[in-house]
Amino acid sequence: MAVVEVGQVVEGTVTGITHFGAFIALPNGKTGLVHISEVADAYVRDIKDFVKENDHVKVKVLSMDANGKIALSIRQAQPRPHREGGHGHRERRGAPASFEDKLQRFMRDSEDRLQDLKRSTESKRGGRGASR
Repeated sequence: MAVVEVGQVVEGTVTGITHFGAFIALPNGKTGLVHISEVADAYVRDIKDFVKENDHVKVKVLSMDANGKIALSIRQAQPRPHREGGHGHRERRGAPASFEDKLQRFMRDSEDRLQDLKRSTESKRGGRGASR
């Protein structure tokens, strides 16, 4: 039985899927959970679009608590694509994104989702949209 430690990237097998994540059997015989937010960089509406039972996946061990719960991430186990061009950020190959970069990406994604929501709400209400 292999030893699994926090920060390690290991291969596991999907043993179960729920609306909030996927259970992964690890090489050490234990089972960990990949929360739906740790499946992909993109928004995940349905986890079944990304993994199926019995899939072999690479996961990063995020944490292990005293109760035996193991938090995993498929998203963080994937190599980061290098962005060309840059915008004056301090992004280097292999360097983690800074807090400012993450915040900027979150704000941009949130704004996009809010615009989509407003558009769909306005179309359902028949036009001008916002309740007053």
